[in-house]
Amino acid sequence: MAEPIRCWPTTDPAYVAYHDEEWGRPVRDERGLYERLCLEGFQSGLAWITVLRKREAFRCAFAGFDPERVAGFCERDVERLLGEAGIIRHRGKIEATIANARATLGLRETGTPLDELMWEYRDAPDGKELSRRLKTAGFRFVGPTTVYSSMEACGIVNGHRPDCWVRDAVEAER
Repeated sequence: MAEPIRCWPTTDPAYVAYHDEEWGRPVRDERGLYERLCLEGFQSGLAWITVLRKREAFRCAFAGFDPERVAGFCERDVERLLGEAGIIRHRGKIEATIANARATLGLRETGTPLDELMWEYRDAPDGKELSRRLKTAGFRFVGPTTVYSSMEACGIVNGHRPDCWVRDAVEAER
């Protein structure tokens, strides 16, 4: 039996599972969107598989990506995270994750929580406008490419190739 067609070639079981079971499936909760937005920021300049392999360490290091808890991190936490071998130790990206937690809480206060804001851009052709709005709200490491990758990862746009075996299922879930 032939291997099903996927959006990218891989034989790595973790990457296959990520593609087949998670990538592009709708994420509608604030914590899930915050996590993926931050992980896409950490991925910037690296291969996604690097982040994927460190994902559980990231979750542990960043309190399960609970925005309320991460928003309370201070410089001591930044220093602790810079010593955490299980994650990508980049000061700017660590500080951005904390700033993004605070910005997520700020969005709640404005009455447009992160999940509502991101899903306003369902089927957008790129991440430029959402990137601009996130930056205005205080988010960091959210350039248009990173934002669009997050939108694809979270099913806000369907980035699966037309011949990908899960494309139709993802579209039905959206």
